[in-house]
Amino acid sequence: MSEHHIRNVIEAALLAGGKPLQAADIAQLFDEDGRPEKAQIVEGLRQLEAEYADRGIELKETASGWRVQIRSGYGREVGRLWPERAQKYSRALLETLALIAYRQPITRAEIESVRGVAVNPNIVKTLMERDWVRVVGHRDVPGHPELLGTTREFLDYFGLRSIDELPPLAELKAMTDINPQLALPSLVDESSVLVPVAEGGAESPAAATAPASDAVPEGLPGPGDETVYV
Repeated sequence: MSEHHIRNVIEAALLAGGKPLQAADIAQLFDEDGRPEKAQIVEGLRQLEAEYADRGIELKETASGWRVQIRSGYGREVGRLWPERAQKYSRALLETLALIAYRQPITRAEIESVRGVAVNPNIVKTLMERDWVRVVGHRDVPGHPELLGTTREFLDYFGLRSIDELPPLAELKAMTDINPQLALPSLVDESSVLVPVAEGGAESPAAATAPASDAVPEGLPGPGDETVYV
């Protein structure tokens, strides 16, 4: 079987699969009597990755496998294919997610200690419903509080193979750069981990920022989009 044929099957599978695929998953698509070795599949993936280097799409390896995705530099234009308003998340939710990602495993009390305000239960509920966060254990202290950590879905969403690929906090820019199906964007500036709070300790609505939704790539949403304050 030629390398050209193997590469074409890999490309077609990634476009049709609708989800990240591991090399082993791709190998199973070939007839058993002519199935390429894993090394051949990996080589085909690397060749495609190189071919896409100067194109509008790219081949990206995440925690769940390989996928074809829009290159971040073209997200603004391509995002106009989805004219509906994109959902935004509050600064409080994004900072909570950043704390869980960088300091996991972490308890709600520890998050509150860093942020200086109580964690709204809806924040953790939303993160769990999105499958970005899960309970990974319990702290061995009185009350045995839950320990929170990120999931494989979190890694896939932000284009990471492992949590070790999170950029250093000092290099992070602004939460408004978050976008799906692209290379990992910045989450939060290190200096803004402590969110401004309104008098009395309530979350300040002015602190809300705008990541993109599942469907809308970089560049959307624009002014006037609906914000979810949780």
